[in-house]
Amino acid sequence: MSASAKKLYTLGTRALSRRGFLRGAGVALALPWLECMLPACKGSTPAVPRRMVAIETNMGILPQYFFPEKAGRDYESTPYLEKLAAVRKQTTIFSGVSHPGVTGAHAAEKCFLTGTPHPERGGFRNWISLDQFAAERVGNQTRYPSLVLAMSNEGSTLSFTRSGAPIPAERSPNKIFQKLFMQGKPDEVAAAVEALRQERSMLDFVADQSKRLNRTLGPSDRQRMDQYFTSVRELEQRLSSQEAWEHRPKPKVDAKPPQDIDDQREFVRKTQLMFDVIKLALETDSSRIVSLFIDTTVIHNITHHGNRPDVLAELRGKEEGQFEVLGSFLKSLNEAKEGGESLLDRTMVLYGTCMGSANSHSNYNLPVLLAGGGFKHGQHLAFDQKNNYPLTNLFVSMLQRLGVEVGEFSTGKGTMRGLEMA
Repeated sequence: MSASAKKLYTLGTRALSRRGFLRGAGVALALPWLECMLPACKGSTPAVPRRMVAIETNMGILPQYFFPEKAGRDYESTPYLEKLAAVRKQTTIFSGVSHPGVTGAHAAEKCFLTGTPHPERGGFRNWISLDQFAAERVGNQTRYPSLVLAMSNEGSTLSFTRSGAPIPAERSPNKIFQKLFMQGKPDEVAAAVEALRQERSMLDFVADQSKRLNRTLGPSDRQRMDQYFTSVRELEQRLSSQEAWEHRPKPKVDAKPPQDIDDQREFVRKTQLMFDVIKLALETDSSRIVSLFIDTTVIHNITHHGNRPDVLAELRGKEEGQFEVLGSFLKSLNEAKEGGESLLDRTMVLYGTCMGSANSHSNYNLPVLLAGGGFKHGQHLAFDQKNNYPLTNLFVSMLQRLGVEVGEFSTGKGTMRGLEMA
């Protein structure tokens, strides 16, 4: 056995390193969380980590297709929530929530995770974002304290430092993939990238070590490794397909290009790629804190629909695509097992928008949901639609679920009413 393989795992009763890697030329493939990584102590409690993913889409969501009419656990689903039916019991829907004092229409997008009031005013200075507040306290437990991601133009981000400075976001799933899993000398990394382009899998580079490791694992750990390797291969295939499209010549047409509307299929595919990368980052415990800004400015013109049926139908189709990929992401987390629970059970996924209605530029009654993370879900928490409940109170609950001892955050002065820990 090579020296690197010995460092990777040990036999007998000794535990596998929590930060173990499978290594090949230019590749360092982080291992998912495995039961054998626990200390071999009689009666020890599995130290399965808790995680947080925060996602914002910035052009609002049609409220009539999102919000249920009835509060409680027996609410009737809506067209958008139907896309999340597989994880209904792991999801809480919120209505009547907003950030106190956060106004300014589109200007509010920079405050979704900070809750800082009045971003439209001159001299505005943002506060620290929820993800970075959490990363300050638990980020040292992983290779990357947080991952700041975006599907947007340069400059957009959800994450801000304690001084209110924006943190640049990574926008390429391919670059994130390389950041997470490629390690070595520049020529080795270049060779590995070229091999991937030639449809070789990263798993080919670490095949011998993975076979040795599998022989030492119990049945549940082997199953989790199989799930993880399947996810890696599927993402590689999607990334390869995405790159191939970039190099294909585009068809020439006489028609003028459409205004402000992107190709729906392309947008959904890029979003799915980003979700796939996030899942791998969580599975490998590369980071436990992730933010993702989804810029849908390309559909800005149709968000001002004026209640015209044809425009509403077009916008609904765009937004349903967003919920389809979100539902697929949450379902995949729910199917991945970790320490006797699902990855979704251990991961809070916040999804919402900065505007309750993009048509009227309202920053009230924000469409928001929280999935997973170990709460008593399966409900619609409905608050006053005129005197909204502070969304930042939800952030306090999320921080406490991460194990952060805090009683307030931003304008939130307590935990979310009606949301209990499981």
